[in-house]
Amino acid sequence: LKAVDFQEETACSIQLSCVNSPCLAFALIMPATLDIIPLCATLLDACSSAKTLQNLKRLHCRTIILGISHHDFIRTKLVSSYASCAQLHHANVLFSFATRQPTFLFNTLIRAHASLGLFSHSLFIFHQMLIIGKSIDRYTLPPVLKSCAGLSALRLGRQVHGIVLVNGFALDTTNSNALITMYAKCGDLVNARKVFDEMSVKNEISWSAMMAGYGMNGMFNEVFELFERMVEVGERPDGVTFTVLLTACSHGGLIERGKEYFEMIERRLGVRPGLEHYTSMVDMLGRAGQVEEAEKLILEMEVEPDEALWGALLGACRIHGKVEVAERVAEKVYEKRRGVASM
Repeated sequence: LKAVDFQEETACSIQLSCVNSPCLAFALIMPATLDIIPLCATLLDACSSAKTLQNLKRLHCRTIILGISHHDFIRTKLVSSYASCAQLHHANVLFSFATRQPTFLFNTLIRAHASLGLFSHSLFIFHQMLIIGKSIDRYTLPPVLKSCAGLSALRLGRQVHGIVLVNGFALDTTNSNALITMYAKCGDLVNARKVFDEMSVKNEISWSAMMAGYGMNGMFNEVFELFERMVEVGERPDGVTFTVLLTACSHGGLIERGKEYFEMIERRLGVRPGLEHYTSMVDMLGRAGQVEEAEKLILEMEVEPDEALWGALLGACRIHGKVEVAERVAEKVYEKRRGVASM
């Protein structure tokens, strides 16, 4: 078997997400005569994409046996792969020993910590990045802004906004969307709207982020007005947009309007409502005391309700004293858990 043939097979397996294929088994016993560094790197990418921790650990052990775990390229791949699998302790330890710490690796760690809600550590890594004078790119700041939002650190968020401007990322849609979310979650809707209005190119995420900002601050009319404007300019709403609308209706007690938006999902998107939309509807009906209607909606769903959805209904039963419905819901949850346990 030639190295180039194996590389082609490995690349093919990755495209098909076949990280349990014979390629992986061969990689664990591959001879040192092959060009093993690119092969291991490719397989580590596969583990990262598929988030298969067991295979990642096996490959890591193999790189140690082959004496290539210290190689800069392999080490950066290991850090990135462990971070993708949410194994941040391993990722941080490997990162600390890496002689080469490129920007994308900092970005990976910042993003991984932010995605798990470890906002302070995410900001610490960013701070270390600035101290050593590491250059940033357009992928660095969105997770930093997410961390600022998670900590309601408006002052720090404004400083990061300055970094966005200085580095010329203001025209980047992803950075602008992150700024909108940061300002909105910190309660500064004036600056959130300013960023939104100054965007030369908006996508559905931009509109949904601004609408969500209004919704989380109780400005429901602004949510609906912005949605109408979104439709007027020809921007196609997505599933997240309708989740924002339904959440606003739920918190605003606007039942009929919420039902209209729910029915609009299939007409606008051409798809059936997802679990997140049903959960919003159940929450909305439950808040209004329409517990039986919420139960009926779940029973008529064409998708399998999850435990969170039943939990939302059970919470409504508790609030409104609907004992009979609560008993039926509890039975459904029990059946679901028993089914999972028997698998």
